[in-house]
Amino acid sequence: MELKEIRLRGETVYSGKILTVQEDFVALPDGNEARREVVRHNGACCVVAIDDDKNLLLVRQFRYALNKQLLELPAGKLDVIGESPLGAAKRELLEETGFKAANWLDLGAIYPSPGYCDEVIYLYVATNLTKAGNLNLDEGEFLQVEKYSLDDISEKILYGMVQDAKTICAILKVKMLIVEGKIEI
Repeated sequence: MELKEIRLRGETVYSGKILTVQEDFVALPDGNEARREVVRHNGACCVVAIDDDKNLLLVRQFRYALNKQLLELPAGKLDVIGESPLGAAKRELLEETGFKAANWLDLGAIYPSPGYCDEVIYLYVATNLTKAGNLNLDEGEFLQVEKYSLDDISEKILYGMVQDAKTICAILKVKMLIVEGKIEI
């Protein structure tokens, strides 16, 4: 049996600024039909920015959907037409922290909620940082920049003080690359 679902029909039930919701009907591998609700999203990028003192730059911001503040890596939507994921990462790092980076490493991509959403988040490491200006946040965006050592933020992840999935994934990848001797900070 091939593990694949084939779209039979569907419709867009909502289209907003950052996402679209579709209701689709699919043929299942066993021949039965099922309904799928799918959130379509343009994608995002996330940056593990490491300064010369080996500190990681994180941002603290209020997340309305959860009604709480989260500590996260700088990140943002792929919302500029024609902009690459790396271009978006560079833009978001500058907008959210005021820093630019001379060195960039691609950490790959993750699917944060593949059960119902097609969002992909591209992960990067940025090093050799230079201050390039002040924060240039989107309208309605408010955040605080904070610095943590890799050990300190890892401990916060372990004990549940960092709960953002993209942040956890990206930092775990960085730690693994360090352990394997593939990068050095």
